[in-house]
Amino acid sequence: MRLALRFALSASVFLIILLLIVKIKLEDIWDQYGVSTYIAHSWKTTLQHGPVHDIPTFGGEVSDKVVIMAKTEKENTDWVAEYLPDWQAAIYTVNPSPNTTDTILTTPMNKGRESMAYLSYVIDNYANLPSTLVFLHSHRSGFFSAWHTDTPLHDNVGALRSLQIPFVQRNGYVNLRCNWNPGCLEAHRHNAHVTPEVWKDVFTSTSTEQEAQQHAEDEQTPTQVGAACCAQFAVSKDQVLARPLSDYVRFREWIVDTEKSDAKSGRVLEFLWHVIFGKDAV
Repeated sequence: MRLALRFALSASVFLIILLLIVKIKLEDIWDQYGVSTYIAHSWKTTLQHGPVHDIPTFGGEVSDKVVIMAKTEKENTDWVAEYLPDWQAAIYTVNPSPNTTDTILTTPMNKGRESMAYLSYVIDNYANLPSTLVFLHSHRSGFFSAWHTDTPLHDNVGALRSLQIPFVQRNGYVNLRCNWNPGCLEAHRHNAHVTPEVWKDVFTSTSTEQEAQQHAEDEQTPTQVGAACCAQFAVSKDQVLARPLSDYVRFREWIVDTEKSDAKSGRVLEFLWHVIFGKDAV
């Protein structure tokens, strides 16, 4: 009897702990994905306004702003021209086939996730940039694919329609995700992707290294690095030009030369865009 009771108590404690772990994890996912907001606006859109794709387009000519994105050859990005006709578009194919036409923008190699396309645009257009640059993922929307897009239905069209261009110009850099989870919570700032060694490797021979040399050695590499995921942001032309062209060339060379994989090298840059464009590490 005592053995059975001990077993029952042990099993109960184990189950309670397991349920607590699951609860914490589900709450974290619920927060990251904005589940309650997504559900509420999905019902509201469906019942009151019809399907989400019925968004009116803007008239007028293309203005002094550009959307930059990376895509695979199979991905469809026609939504950019259809729903954002007032934006220039620089859409890079990262895995072009041999019969890809010269009119399609391509990256030097398929590595670093979206960062290879982002840097390639800056390097290729450094002398002729528009006033506002938005770096965006190729998917328009979707609960699972675009969960990190901070609009009620995770819709990048809505994100750009609501973007406050004057604020981008004043601030220089604006992360399009306001939710700090994941990437910028206190628990995330001792960054496993951007270690002091990686920081030094990325910023070697750049203006960041030159500025750091004016300070004490222990101030050259931050102990914490935090940024809301997931590499979707807006930058002003002036903020891009605050760095010399050689810096961006060096960052792209780091992606090419590093032994880190496509995903891991891209993740490093994901946590450094805000630093590259003039913000503190946290």
